[in-house]
Amino acid sequence: MPNLRDIRKRIQSVKGTQKLTRAMKLVAAAKLRRAQENLVRLRPYARKIIETASLVAARLDEEDHPLLSRREGGRVLFFVLTSDKGLCGGFNANVLRHVESAIAGLGPDADPRVAMAGKKGLAYFRSRKRALAREMPDFYDRMTFEKASQIASWFVEQYTSSSVDRICIVYNEFKTAVAQRVAVEDVLPFPRAALEGTWKDVDILFEPDKPTLLEKLLTMAVANEIYRAILESIASEHGARMTAMENATSNADDMVRNLTLAYNKARQASITKELMEIVGGSEAQKSAG
Repeated sequence: MPNLRDIRKRIQSVKGTQKLTRAMKLVAAAKLRRAQENLVRLRPYARKIIETASLVAARLDEEDHPLLSRREGGRVLFFVLTSDKGLCGGFNANVLRHVESAIAGLGPDADPRVAMAGKKGLAYFRSRKRALAREMPDFYDRMTFEKASQIASWFVEQYTSSSVDRICIVYNEFKTAVAQRVAVEDVLPFPRAALEGTWKDVDILFEPDKPTLLEKLLTMAVANEIYRAILESIASEHGARMTAMENATSNADDMVRNLTLAYNKARQASITKELMEIVGGSEAQKSAG
């Protein structure tokens, strides 16, 4: 027979955990609201910057700017965005699985490198003793566009110095609070749009001169793309954590319900046993008399 005291303690423990998961869900929901607002404000601007820069790049030659030059080679730098904290479902596992798949797809002769943002990803690669090109454990503290621009400048330097042949970013793209999609996107070399319709006949005039404008436009576009991916990842993390904590709270409800049923059954069995012992003792006394 189950021990009533043990069942009672377990019910109290599950209820205590449920209070924690419910509080974490509320905190994640509040953070998600702010992160989603920031992301919604940035998306149109970031997309328009990329669209404009891509259309300009499509009318240029690779020699016009180092960020436009394409190189054949297996030196691929992956910028991977994971979270600093856990309890967010498969948020980190999905990203890391896509990174491993992308690295494996490069072939045995490739030279993949990883720039890791987030403590969970760092712990993953350290446990596998994989050397990292750059480690960013406190990456999300006071995240601003200026901070993202500093990271973008490092990526631009890596590419223009020919240290790498391609730079990809791997992150969770925010869809809804309950849905995120892992995205693997090329950041450099800078993408060039396919010219269609009237754009084929457009003649571009550069003011100021072409090198100055391209330097400003392309680096700004790269910084905006990285900043957008960071905000996508932050919003996705809060959404994944909110969903995970909601599921945990619901599971705790089920556990409390099942444990309460088991407690009542055990208590009823205990009472029934005591009544039978009393009746048995009474009958034994009658027989002895």
